[in-house]
Amino acid sequence: MKTPILSALAVVTTSVFVAAGAQAQDVAAGKTSFNKCLACHAIGEGAKNKVGPELNGLDGRHSGTAPDYNYSDANKNSGITWSKEQFLEYIKDPKAKIPGTKMAFAGIKNETEANNLWAYLSQFDKDGKTKQ
Repeated sequence: MKTPILSALAVVTTSVFVAAGAQAQDVAAGKTSFNKCLACHAIGEGAKNKVGPELNGLDGRHSGTAPDYNYSDANKNSGITWSKEQFLEYIKDPKAKIPGTKMAFAGIKNETEANNLWAYLSQFDKDGKTKQ
């Protein structure tokens, strides 16, 4: 009886370590993916608005609320609170998610890349520091 329980525990423990390792890779891959965004967006300590708003503290932030950024009415009135689910839907096709947005980006269709990008973006708090 004890062998199946120990085996199940070993599988769960191994899965946790694999998931933790995969998450670190996701953030690194997300940082690479963020290069597509750098022309318009900044993130991290000292980030400023560019053509698009700075993205610090995106997780949990209401759409259209980055300080000192001139958003489209569509974005300000979208009612979106950014979360992983909202972001993944948005980043596939920004103009489909928020018709009238001024974000001119074709989107990221690859689900793995979009998840990696979210892992990178969501690690920053509103001050641009990485969450502990």
